[in-house]
Amino acid sequence: MTLVRVDPLHAQRPLHGVAASRAIEAAAQAALPAHTLMQRAGLAVARLALAVAPHAERVWVAAGPGNNGGDGLEAALQLRRFGKPVSVTIYGAAQRTPADAALSLQRAQAAGVPIEEPPALQRGDLAIDALLGLGARSIAHTPLAAAVEALNRVACPVLAIDLPSGLAADTGQPLGGPVVNATHTVSLLTLKPGLYTGAGRDHTGVIWFDDLAVDSSAAPPDARLSGGADALQPLPMRRHVQHKGSFGDVVVVGGAHGMLGAALLAARAAHAAGAGRVYLDLLDASLAHDATRPELMFRAGWWKSTPAHLGAATVLAGCGGGSSVREALAPLVAHTRRLVLDADALNAIASDQTLRRQLQGRAPRERLTLLTPHPLEAARLLDTSAAAVQQDRLHAAHELCHRYRCGIVLKGSGSIVCVPGRMPLINPSGDAKLASAGSGDVLAGWIAGYWAQDDEASLEKLVRVVAASVFRHGLAAERASTTPLRAGDLIEAMRGL
Repeated sequence: MTLVRVDPLHAQRPLHGVAASRAIEAAAQAALPAHTLMQRAGLAVARLALAVAPHAERVWVAAGPGNNGGDGLEAALQLRRFGKPVSVTIYGAAQRTPADAALSLQRAQAAGVPIEEPPALQRGDLAIDALLGLGARSIAHTPLAAAVEALNRVACPVLAIDLPSGLAADTGQPLGGPVVNATHTVSLLTLKPGLYTGAGRDHTGVIWFDDLAVDSSAAPPDARLSGGADALQPLPMRRHVQHKGSFGDVVVVGGAHGMLGAALLAARAAHAAGAGRVYLDLLDASLAHDATRPELMFRAGWWKSTPAHLGAATVLAGCGGGSSVREALAPLVAHTRRLVLDADALNAIASDQTLRRQLQGRAPRERLTLLTPHPLEAARLLDTSAAAVQQDRLHAAHELCHRYRCGIVLKGSGSIVCVPGRMPLINPSGDAKLASAGSGDVLAGWIAGYWAQDDEASLEKLVRVVAASVFRHGLAAERASTTPLRAGDLIEAMRGL
C-alpha cells in the first residue's frame, strides 16, 4: 500500500470511472481473502487522518449504509487502536448494509468505537466523510443530505473517503442535493475522473491516492491526468544555425470591428510561445500596427491567398471574428495544414452545415484541426445545452471528437484534451483567475505558436503540444498574485514559467 499526495506537477496518472473501478475491485476481491480491501482502505484512511490532523482531540466519522461507510468504520477502528478519541454516526437504512460493511461495524463495536450522535467538534478536530461511494445516487431530501450538510457546517477539516459525498465519480457533477466540501480527499484503489473536472475541484481539497496494493490492469482507464514535469519543459532548444523561419509562421484571422483586442491577444501569445513569425489578418483593417508588440506583422486579406500560401502556416481563426469570420472559414478549412478554431469560428461552424461537412472532411486529407470551445460553444457544436455539456464533460469531448474528427480542448474547470482514437486527458491546473475576458484567446494563440515550431504533423504531437499548453496556461494562473488575471498579464506569466 502506498499513500501519496497527487501533485499536479507530477500528475500523469490514469483515471478510472465507476465501471472500470468496479472491475478492478471485483478482480482484486476474487484474488484476496474476504474483507481484505475494506481493512486496507480503513488503514489508509486512518494513517492519512493522523497525518493531516495529528493533534486532533476528537475524530468523528459520518458513515453511510454502504461500503464507503464500512471503510469509515474500519478507519475508526484503526484510529481507536492508535489511541485517538473517535466516534461514528451511522446514517441510512441498516437493512441495506452489505456484508463487508456489516462485518466492519461488528469489528468497530468490538474494539470499543462508540456509535452515537454527532459530537460538537472544535476547529482542531477532524471529521471523516464516509457517507457515499461509487454507487451513490441522488440524495436530495434524504437523511444522507442532512448528514452532508452537517459535515459542511463543522469548523474543523473534513477528510472525504474516495470522493466527497454527493459528487459523481465519472463526471464531477453533484448527484442531486448537497455535496461535501472536503479539505482532503483520499481516492482509494483508483483515481476517479470526477475529482478533476466539472465541480470536482471545488469540493475535493487536497487529493491523495492509495492503490491498496492492487494492480489496476483489470480495466483500462477512462482518461489520464495531463501535466507532469514534461509539460513545463523549456520551449524548444534553438541551434545557432537556425533563424526565424525555422520556427514556423502563425497567422491569426479574426478581430472584427470592436473586437480587435481578442486577435491581438492571440497573436501576442503565439509570439510569446516562440513562433518565428506571427501575422495578423484583421477582419477590421483599420489597425495596421501593434505599438505594444511591433514584432507582429499585419496582412489584411491574407485568408484570400493561394492554397499553397494558406497551407504553409499554422492558422488560428475566430478570436474576435464576429460574423465576419464566416466568409474566411471556407478557404481556411479547405487548404490550411494546421488549423486552430476558436470563439466565433466555432459559432459559425455550428450554424453552417456546409462548413461542418468541410471540417469533417479534413481528417481524411491528413489536415490537422483543433477546436477550443468553452461549454456554451461546445453546446452549439453538439446541438444541445451548456448544462448538458457540463453534466458529462468527458462524454461531450468524446462526442465532439467523433462528430468533427478533430482535436478538442473543452475548456473549463478540468479542461479536457481529446483527439480521435486516443485516451482523453484531463488538465489538473488552473483556477478562477482565468475567469477573465481574453484568457481563452491567449490559450488558443499559445497553442498555435507552440505547434508552429515543430515540423511533425501528427495527432501524437498535437496532443503533446495542446496538453502542455493547457497545463502551462492553468499553472500560470495558479501562481499569479492577482484575481482575476488580466489576459495580457497571463501571456507574460506563461512565458515566465
